[in-house]
Amino acid sequence: MTSKPLPFAASRDLPAPLELALEQSHEVRAKVEACAGDLASKNESVKQQIADGATTLSAQSSLHASEEVEAQVLECADDLHQVTETLAHGIEDLRNVELALATSRGALAQVESSLAAAQEDAGRWKMRSLHDVATGLPNRDLFNDRLTHAISLAERHQWTLAVMFLDLDRFKSINDNHGHAAGDMVLKEIARRMLQHTRDEDTVCRNGGDEFLYLLVNPQGAENVERIARQILATIALPIGIDGLNLVVSPSIGIALLPDHATTGAELIALADAAMYGAKRQRLGYAFSDRTRETDGATDAHPLRFPHVHEADVMVASHMTNGS
Repeated sequence: MTSKPLPFAASRDLPAPLELALEQSHEVRAKVEACAGDLASKNESVKQQIADGATTLSAQSSLHASEEVEAQVLECADDLHQVTETLAHGIEDLRNVELALATSRGALAQVESSLAAAQEDAGRWKMRSLHDVATGLPNRDLFNDRLTHAISLAERHQWTLAVMFLDLDRFKSINDNHGHAAGDMVLKEIARRMLQHTRDEDTVCRNGGDEFLYLLVNPQGAENVERIARQILATIALPIGIDGLNLVVSPSIGIALLPDHATTGAELIALADAAMYGAKRQRLGYAFSDRTRETDGATDAHPLRFPHVHEADVMVASHMTNGS
């Protein structure tokens, strides 16, 4: 009797020693079944002879038959011993495989943990590289990126944009008289107050030192921009309490609009910066750029214009701070 081959699905996932042991076990089983068959056949033969009236059987014939069966049994025993050894090797291989898998899982877990930590660190460093350390506001690089994106959207949807350039008056005296720690606290408070007027689509940026940039996306007209500028003036001019002191700063704000004044980010920032210096010189609080963008190859540039209403707004903020 021949052994049956293992099904492919059952054998393909086993280590080679175990697969061999299974094949050998089928062969041993076939031999054992053959021995049992031979013994049964011989027993039937003896029974038939007795039934036919035989009272004695040939001793030599019986001995020969027994020796044949004994040889087959011994051969099966040897085969079983080989199967046992093969199984032992297969089990050892399985244990090694399981140990290797466990080690691999542990190593994989460590790699995944290290990767997660590296990604977290990368995220933190990216956050730091794009944000101001003192205030947490976006820095100039991130502001430029958002401004470029906003200009693309504005051109596509026919929106307007406004860029405000803010400079804090009297901030240097705070650093000189109360130290840089107090100055940093003032900057953080100014940033917090400015964010009160910021929508999700807008961006407030610390440009460096005591300068800030403010991008307004689709502000729905110059009137809204002017209203926000007045709110910022009044909010920032309120006293800032630090260690029992009431420190007061006030901003000068320059404003440039897209597409009225310029169509590129660099031009908007430059024009807002120039308007801010004009507002500072005349102590008007805020001023729009009076430069018009190029038309038909010519540039119509005018001196900065400062509406008188701005001065009244600054006077209100000044009285609020002086009376505290």
